[in-house]
Amino acid sequence: MNKLTKVGLSALCGSLAAVSAAKAGEMTVTGGVDMSWISYGDHQTTGNPIGMGSNLTFKGNGELGNGWTFDLTVAMLNQDAYSNTVVNVDMGSLGSLNFNQGDSGNGIDAFDDKMPTAWEEPWGMGLGTGVQLVSGVGPQSNVQYTFPTMAGITLKAAVAPDMGSGNVNDLGVGTSVDNTGAGYDATININPTFGTEILSGLNLFAGGHYTEYYATERHNDRYEAVGGVTLDIGPISLGYATSGVSTGKVSTRTDEDYYKNHMYGIAFNINDDLSVSYGKHESQAGYIKPEEKEAVHMEIESYQIAYTIGGASLRYAVSDVNNASYQTAAAWDRDAHVLSVSLAF
Repeated sequence: MNKLTKVGLSALCGSLAAVSAAKAGEMTVTGGVDMSWISYGDHQTTGNPIGMGSNLTFKGNGELGNGWTFDLTVAMLNQDAYSNTVVNVDMGSLGSLNFNQGDSGNGIDAFDDKMPTAWEEPWGMGLGTGVQLVSGVGPQSNVQYTFPTMAGITLKAAVAPDMGSGNVNDLGVGTSVDNTGAGYDATININPTFGTEILSGLNLFAGGHYTEYYATERHNDRYEAVGGVTLDIGPISLGYATSGVSTGKVSTRTDEDYYKNHMYGIAFNINDDLSVSYGKHESQAGYIKPEEKEAVHMEIESYQIAYTIGGASLRYAVSDVNNASYQTAAAWDRDAHVLSVSLAF
């Protein structure tokens, strides 16, 4: 009996060793720098217009004895500030697992604005728009499972054990202090080609998020949703999407009850190096007591051009926003001209 037990344990240990054993991998470092000059309109003070962003990314990878692969990404952004750590395990036909410490790339945060653009989203041009987009579990420490793609359909599910908690080190724990519980995301991306070449550039996407709250007398559960479509036809890319956030707030009339977003984009690749685009983002904030505080509508537009030569990119954008941060005073109408040079190594 004891002998049989030892044989069984030996076989189990051997199987576990085959799964856990990892082949030697490698670590690489990539990086780049972005330099910008921003000129604001008449109602704004520009001050120092020169900005610089430095980016370093450390990447490592390896392989398990059973053929699974894994990779690690650690990002350092402006002023050598830690950004995020991501570990991805590719399990082949079983899908993949992504352990993410808040890089805003998982869950519905990946769909916050997928509109085609020559450079950046309309709201990301130094205007301080204050626009409220869907984010889900993306900014939190989370785990995401990606199902194997079948018939052009990719499903993903992500969970953040405690929304609002900060990132913690190995063997550490963190808790939020705002009565939030776990957050859950589910997304779907469909490429319905139907075997035709003309639909090869069509993508449909949608996603939803739920955050549970414990003190429901002060805050209801939070819900977020997004859905849209993009289409590539030769050198032209088109896109439209809509999203919404139900904040769950129940306190005062000035608290936001919801946010609604509509976004559009068109980009034209003139050649492999030169592209132009136009993007528009509309957002509305509604309040708990609309009879006391009316909804505020925000509009953002951006015209962009980008030229790439080797490891260098030159970009220029003209952008404007009305009612930034959902404020209606004239000072919250802003416009900017942005010139940027990016160098990669």
